[in-house]
Amino acid sequence: MRQKLLIAMLLLAFTSASNSQVKKKYEWKSASSGGYTYRYVSNDPTNARFYQLKNGLTVILSPTPKQPRIQAYFAVKAGSKTDPENHTGLAHYLEHMLFKGTDKFGTLDWNKEKPLLDQIDNLYEQYNSTKDEQKRREIYKQIDKVSGEAAKYAIANEYDKVMASMGAQGTNAFTSFEQTVYTEDIPSNAVDKFLAVQAERFRNPILRIFHTELEAVYEEKNRTLDNDGRKVFEKMFENLFPNSYGKQTTIGTVEHLKNPSLKAIREYYKTYYVPNNIGIILSGDFNPDEMVKKIDRSFAYMKAKPVPAYTFSPEKPLSTAVAKEVWGPNPESIMIGFRFPGANTSDAQMLNLLGSILTNGKAGLFDLNLVKKQKLLAASAFNYNLKDYSTLLLQGNPIKGQSLDDVKALMIAEIEKLKKGDFDEDLIPSIVNNLKKSILEENESYGSRAGALMDAFTSEVDWKTTVATADQLSAVTKQQVMAFAKKYLGNNYVVVYKRQGEDKNKLKVEKPTITAVEVNREAQSPFLQQINSMPVSQVKPVWLDFSKDIARAKSGNLDVLSVQNKENSIFKLYYRYNTGSWHNKLLPIAAEYIQFLATDKMSAEEISKEFYKLAGSFRISVSGEITTVNITGLQENYEKTVALYENLLANCKPDEAALAGLKARLKKSRENAKLNKASIMQGLVTYAQYGPSNPFNNVLSNAELDALTADQLIGALRELSLYEHTIAYYGPASANTIATSLKSLHPSPASFKPLPEGPTFAKVVQSKNQVLFANYDMVQAEIQWIRNGSGFSVQEVPAIELFNNYFGNGMSTIVFQTIRESKALAYSTYAVYNGPAKKDDRYTMLAYVGTQADKLNEAIASMNELLTELPESEKVIEVAKANMRKSLETERIINEDIIFNYLNAQRKGLDSDIRKNTFESIDKLQFTDIKKFHETELRNKPYTYCVVASEAKVNEADLNKYGELTKLSLETIFGY
Repeated sequence: MRQKLLIAMLLLAFTSASNSQVKKKYEWKSASSGGYTYRYVSNDPTNARFYQLKNGLTVILSPTPKQPRIQAYFAVKAGSKTDPENHTGLAHYLEHMLFKGTDKFGTLDWNKEKPLLDQIDNLYEQYNSTKDEQKRREIYKQIDKVSGEAAKYAIANEYDKVMASMGAQGTNAFTSFEQTVYTEDIPSNAVDKFLAVQAERFRNPILRIFHTELEAVYEEKNRTLDNDGRKVFEKMFENLFPNSYGKQTTIGTVEHLKNPSLKAIREYYKTYYVPNNIGIILSGDFNPDEMVKKIDRSFAYMKAKPVPAYTFSPEKPLSTAVAKEVWGPNPESIMIGFRFPGANTSDAQMLNLLGSILTNGKAGLFDLNLVKKQKLLAASAFNYNLKDYSTLLLQGNPIKGQSLDDVKALMIAEIEKLKKGDFDEDLIPSIVNNLKKSILEENESYGSRAGALMDAFTSEVDWKTTVATADQLSAVTKQQVMAFAKKYLGNNYVVVYKRQGEDKNKLKVEKPTITAVEVNREAQSPFLQQINSMPVSQVKPVWLDFSKDIARAKSGNLDVLSVQNKENSIFKLYYRYNTGSWHNKLLPIAAEYIQFLATDKMSAEEISKEFYKLAGSFRISVSGEITTVNITGLQENYEKTVALYENLLANCKPDEAALAGLKARLKKSRENAKLNKASIMQGLVTYAQYGPSNPFNNVLSNAELDALTADQLIGALRELSLYEHTIAYYGPASANTIATSLKSLHPSPASFKPLPEGPTFAKVVQSKNQVLFANYDMVQAEIQWIRNGSGFSVQEVPAIELFNNYFGNGMSTIVFQTIRESKALAYSTYAVYNGPAKKDDRYTMLAYVGTQADKLNEAIASMNELLTELPESEKVIEVAKANMRKSLETERIINEDIIFNYLNAQRKGLDSDIRKNTFESIDKLQFTDIKKFHETELRNKPYTYCVVASEAKVNEADLNKYGELTKLSLETIFGY
């Protein structure tokens, strides 16, 4: 399931801005064009057209010709809240099964396959109604046996193959409370193929290869049991919305996962997958008059039928705070939730503003009073709007020695300030100004447009209200905000304490016995052949010409590289230094420290407020060998925004209290990192690549951190400007204009200091198999295979790209088909040969399987088999080559990415767009090329296995079978 919280926040940023100081008029209007009538909202920056076809199908089109691609969503207004009570997780099951084909594709012989699938249907019904465990095991053996027979007639992943062959990217789907959405990003010239496939896909979906896909869902469930954040969220909704959103989870209960009903899934499909409950949302390069005709022709077969209304008992008002606990290995945190009306109400629109007053990244009450003053390790507030109800969620993380009740008290105190009006009068206008900037940024992306329109459709938010939000917010007074806060924010909340420790209620979905099924890689249905033979118009690839696409100028003795923004008034300015944490461990800490500093004339809080008023921001990011300062905002405020940063850097004053707070926060963050399995795995992988002394643990020790002074940190940042660096600018002004302005805003020294010397980290040469193990309390086991390969070679790039597309980088690849589709050993698995960032570095092979701990041996054996013997499939090669070709034809590197593509090419010793060489090599490549690569780089080579799992669930003797076992301590992994 997608994290819809993030989408909700993006939707707010996208839909809540105004392009003018003058209020615009937003009205629903009707128009006709190309024989179709549509509705639209006046002054809508997305230019979206809303059609309703004769069968009730909603079509929403937002054309933008910037790139020859289209983001497509097929959205169904049904999700976990409409799951039957006795079959929770059903909408999510169905989402998975919509990738399995129909009676026309995904099958070798439907007439022979169907009787076996019918038999499987009946066996599952017997299985579900049987309580005796011995009899259930016997029935499951029959299910496994018949499924194996049926799979001989199935073509696994044929949907993924057909989409990949037309150049699709991001093939996926997600299910949430009230939406199930299927997503594709396709070349604009593949529309006819795309619509033909989608129309067939939803005509008569067949639930084939079900038991292995169900096992993938088991794995997904087990991943959620290892996800403390997910458990907190589910506990919050269970208590905040006990009659609606909290009654059942999207993935469903363990008991229902064990007892699925294919007949119930089909019934659900027939009930909700009807045209009057579906929206097709497209944004990208197309003619809307032509597009709506094509969609109408493709989906006219769908017949409307009444959709049962979702009914529930209204949630009872909360008269007192409800407290709950969740336990797990991750660091402690707290979440507080308040209930609000649904997304299409005026109160939900007001809630958007309320969330921004509390948290906006710069000048919100939480930002200034809790984070800036370092009273908490982290604090945020955000709204989550759904059709029936919305919620305001507060999240906080304690500093060292702080209780969760302390965190709660600090956040509630800020709520009280909100109710009393203890915030600046100009905060609301500043929020509107920043939303104006956000809409400009979001409207640049066809993907963001489509996502916002899709969420509004499934949540049934009036698009006119969405478009008009900025003007509506600009009219809101401080008194109205105070009254609104007093109305909703009392002692009527749910608080979830995330405790650190063993979850004694943790369950897991047990592993059934599954025999690997056929995937029939070489097979193609007549339908797929028909789709592949459909003609398409040619799209010519566009390669970068670094001499023409980038304007150059000089500011003193600094190079200025510029790409002009001709779309809007956004500017992005970058100072890029060829030095980073490898050379100076202080830089990452200094980049944090400056956020808390004042100058002789402005406090740290005043500086944040001023940036926010200007709709500007700065960020200093430090990697191993590169430090980048990014200043962004509106061009009308360009000089003020840049000067504000430069003044802060030049005049910031040492603040010992801020440094003490930062040190305490850093120590707590370090403790928390040791409780995070993703951080632990990252440390293991870096150890495998570079050895005991590596970039991951190249950090200050705790003693060095204690000894750190404010002057050292400030000096590290100020010293950056003395080194040679490059200026990159994307915005409305010309390169010469920017270069001239920077002579005074960012003067360069007469001569540059030589870059500092520091440790350089080289990838190790592996001579034997090794196993690096870290213990972590979890249901699953995660395994990464690491092998450092050859150095960078331009000539090898095309074959490596083809290998990745063929072997393990996507759902149509050999790894995914084998480990997930055939053997049901993982929910997530991939393998990719990663390229280096610079010419004197080496490639790294990285393969991954996340699986149940009791499947570890099977998972390792399966990946090892693929790394040893590369399966040959001419059909998969054809799909991989087609995807590469069509993706490159329609890829457009735009905006500031042009500059960074050039800078990255320089690091590899290139002076031209490497994609051109790859594209021209595709047709010459054959299976023999990638087989040669596989044998040279991967076959029978030593690997380092990185394993994060629970010692209680993994047998040490098993790990020893794969190589020399080293159990790494957290201190060794992290360097402190």
